[in-house]
Amino acid sequence: MVLLENDTFLTELTRLFQKCRTSGSVVITLKKYDGRTKPTPRKGHAESFEPVDNKCLVRASDGKKKISTVVTTKEVIKFQMAYSNLLRAHMDGLKKKDKKSKGHQQL
Repeated sequence: MVLLENDTFLTELTRLFQKCRTSGSVVITLKKYDGRTKPTPRKGHAESFEPVDNKCLVRASDGKKKISTVVTTKEVIKFQMAYSNLLRAHMDGLKKKDKKSKGHQQL
């Protein structure tokens, strides 16, 4: 997984969306990130770790290529605006789901 700067991440995410426009999908996950690079120790080995500020880890994958970025609280508004504009621009390839009524189910 490649950790990128925010602007580079958005550029690569645009490329992922364009590559998967006709077939395929892009999976995006957002997660709270406290800056740890190692797993938390077990109960017997308590270690105090206080994160300096809240961060968000954003990951995207098309099944082959994985990219990620860390968004700090200072950059969250700018990133969120650019990210929402990017999503709006690339959400036109979604397919409508077939609705089946509950009364007409076949066994």
